[in-house]
Amino acid sequence: LELDGPGTEDPSVTLFREYLRLKTVHPEPDYDAAIRFMERIAEELGLPMKKVEVCPGRVVAVITWVGSRPELKSVVLNSHTDVVPVYEGHWKYDPFAAVKDADGNIYGRGSQDMKCVTIQYIEAIRRLKAAGKRFSRTIHLTFVPDEEVGGHKGMETFVKLPEFHKLNIGFALDEGLANPTNAYTVFYGERNPWWITVRCPGSPGHGSRFVENTAAEKLVSRVINSFLEFREKEKHRLNISECFTLGDVTTVNMTMVKGGMAYNVVPAEMDVSFDLRIPPTVNLQEFEEKIKAWCKEAGEDVTYDFAQKHMDQNFTCTEESDPWWHAFSSTCKAMNMTVKKEIFPAATDSRFIREEGLPAIGFSPMNLTPILLHDHNEYLNEQVFLRGIQVYERLVPALASVPPLSGEE
Repeated sequence: LELDGPGTEDPSVTLFREYLRLKTVHPEPDYDAAIRFMERIAEELGLPMKKVEVCPGRVVAVITWVGSRPELKSVVLNSHTDVVPVYEGHWKYDPFAAVKDADGNIYGRGSQDMKCVTIQYIEAIRRLKAAGKRFSRTIHLTFVPDEEVGGHKGMETFVKLPEFHKLNIGFALDEGLANPTNAYTVFYGERNPWWITVRCPGSPGHGSRFVENTAAEKLVSRVINSFLEFREKEKHRLNISECFTLGDVTTVNMTMVKGGMAYNVVPAEMDVSFDLRIPPTVNLQEFEEKIKAWCKEAGEDVTYDFAQKHMDQNFTCTEESDPWWHAFSSTCKAMNMTVKKEIFPAATDSRFIREEGLPAIGFSPMNLTPILLHDHNEYLNEQVFLRGIQVYERLVPALASVPPLSGEE
């Protein structure tokens, strides 16, 4: 299936495929292999690498290219090293073999999310260094574990450590999504995930009787109906609007139902769980009041609790007057790239960076590519991959050359 004869493949592609073969896959990612890989890269680039153990067995690697004015705020190129599990039976090829087909499509878990971006950063830096360039601002490449399991032992902990604050960050780039059209999607904010369980107690009894005030009645006819009616309204808003994307509406999905022990026993409690993703434009206090009201309508004794409740509503400025955004967008324009600004529909490590009050843009330069993150047969075409390196070759200098901002002189 190899398209190229020996020695004819672009070395950047060879490196990408090598990185895809590292099994940094949950539930037991081989992070040691990733760290060894980064140490080798740092040596090749002639740049120092620091290791920060944020939790036992969880190390953030930081490769630093010091700028000519290191007192200025730095630019961070962030990527996570872990990938999500696979259902091997559904894949055309071994998901960790990095097979390249006759069309130049490279198959592998992490080919879109986000091992491509990691190697694109590295190769852009390699080319810029080889060309003898140096920029006023320091550039840090950060390689972070555990993004795919919520970031608790990765970025969420890292941003609270002195080692993070010493990076003196001005602006960060992180992952985005593929775009099947010729455009590139750029993300400036994220929806807040709320994972909620509603608990409905009720009168128990024998399955042969009309028991009054049962848990099931409250659960189904009131709680579930309220949540799913709201879901339909939001789905309708998305469908009728020309300009809305998934990130602009609240998604609601019923994901778990628990209760009951036998066919002939009416249960004393039933629980239902929902996954809600709420845009940063929604008033979160008012939204919780709405949930409270739905529960109260179902019964005075109906309660709810959160397994996860993110309240961060920061988003990154995308006005041309903002120097960071201007550097990003004008570079894209100069390369004739069409950029579409969106709220990210799910969650990435960018949210922890934004929570620290720092601007972060989610961007993966993958146009003309179906969105296959977390899906079977995830792949990226080598030409799209190589074009992405060129994009970073222009973006990194633009960002690392943003003139001193007020307070930096």
